[in-house]
Amino acid sequence: MVETILTLCRLSGVSGWEDSVREYLIKEAEPYADEMRTDASGNLLIRKQGRKRAKREVMLAAHMDEVGILIKSVTQEGFLRFAFVGGVDQRVIIGKKVYVGENRIPGVIGLKPIHLTSAKERKTIPEVSQMYLDIGANTKEEALRWVRPGDFGVFAPEEIILGGNTVCCKALDDRVGCGILLTMLKEQLPFDTWFAFTVQEEIGCRGAFGAAFGLQPELAFIVEGTTAADAPPASGSEKVCIPGNGPVLPFADGATMYDRSLLQFLQKVAREEGIPWQTKMRIAGGTDARAIQRAGKGCKVAAVSAAIRYLHSPSSVGNIRDWELIKQLLSKALEKLEEQDEI
Repeated sequence: MVETILTLCRLSGVSGWEDSVREYLIKEAEPYADEMRTDASGNLLIRKQGRKRAKREVMLAAHMDEVGILIKSVTQEGFLRFAFVGGVDQRVIIGKKVYVGENRIPGVIGLKPIHLTSAKERKTIPEVSQMYLDIGANTKEEALRWVRPGDFGVFAPEEIILGGNTVCCKALDDRVGCGILLTMLKEQLPFDTWFAFTVQEEIGCRGAFGAAFGLQPELAFIVEGTTAADAPPASGSEKVCIPGNGPVLPFADGATMYDRSLLQFLQKVAREEGIPWQTKMRIAGGTDARAIQRAGKGCKVAAVSAAIRYLHSPSSVGNIRDWELIKQLLSKALEKLEEQDEI
């Protein structure tokens, strides 16, 4: 499963350009899927038959897209002006390598040299309007031979295996969720289940609304990456959640109040199976749950998330043990869900 997640992280899938991620998932899932389709938004929807027919329509969801950049214009000198796609942490992206467009033109994010900045500029976070992408072109005409306004840019995929069972790479949000769901899809399930790999979560949970509206699930588990802030000087509740402490089961975030009965069910399963878990100690952020729970006739939702340091940066850090425990918790939850008449 870990290698599957890292393979997914290496792919380019900025919001609106999830094609390569979707194509990989289709190829891997096809031998195991009983029904597979891509809807008008670009969501990949897969139905896998289980040992029994489902008592209720259940959906597992993870989003395929990642944050990145969008090329807006080209200067006369051949530099590219851009906007962020999704909530990129702009404090850490200066000097980072980027690949632009389907031809993966390499570039680096640049800024005015520090020895030319004022004392005030050195104390503030640069605005994106002050940044540019350097692809090595010397003129506008030369740059336009390689890239065009409207092309996407993705951070360079350079994973590093750190100590303590941790991995550093781009796009852990939410290729972790996609990899976990793909692994589960390849295994025997207790009942018929829908898997939704959604698009454009990072720019407003756009794909998830259509996926839920089309499938009309009664219950949905959203598998996500969520912000960890346990590095110094954070203490107490400022840490939010901690990589290595198990699946994150939030009771709420900035956009969703998660269903109490589903949350209590997941907690009970974790206790019975000896699976460590944690919750978020801060109400912030959001997931596809906000769109799924409001679509159609409504849906009970719960999130099972992986704590990720440096979320929405080119160098996110996650814990492999967490990913394995999330998969274990979800698998056990599906088995025990079949025994529940109501939830």
